[in-house]
Amino acid sequence: MTPEGGERGPADEADELKLDAYLPYRLSVASNAVSGLIARAYQDRFGLTVPQWRLICVLAEDGGLTQGQIVARTVMDKVTVSRAAQGLLNRHLIARSDHHADGRSHVLALTKEGAGLHAEISPLALAYEAALISGLTPEDVALLKRLLTRLQQAAGQLAGEEPASASLR
Repeated sequence: MTPEGGERGPADEADELKLDAYLPYRLSVASNAVSGLIARAYQDRFGLTVPQWRLICVLAEDGGLTQGQIVARTVMDKVTVSRAAQGLLNRHLIARSDHHADGRSHVLALTKEGAGLHAEISPLALAYEAALISGLTPEDVALLKRLLTRLQQAAGQLAGEEPASASLR
């Protein structure tokens, strides 16, 4: 039956929301499973949260950045980035310096200890990735990355954001 009391046709049943077939839900569940697995490893072995690890990786790749640049690069919210940065500052894994052009802003950069931790964890992160994709062909992996980029761009467009660069990470 439809909300109006009429009979349902085959197209109506196809329009029903089935959570296990709903792509945003499936993406979220997969992301949570992967993040949870990796978060336990980072937390247990290195005392890092996932946002802290992401911040370390971004600074290792891009060099010194402001918190606003980190927010844009990681698509994490300001509060998450701020908390991750504070935890890393407390552990002396990153340092904060004045921004040369904007006195209200600071630049965050890895310390020697932070760079060393990045070098220690990176092989573990790559091993987790290899294990996760071991059942996929290289073509499957390339397709998955392209599709995820397109989904992220579509979500950004629907949210009214400016188109991101072609190299979403």
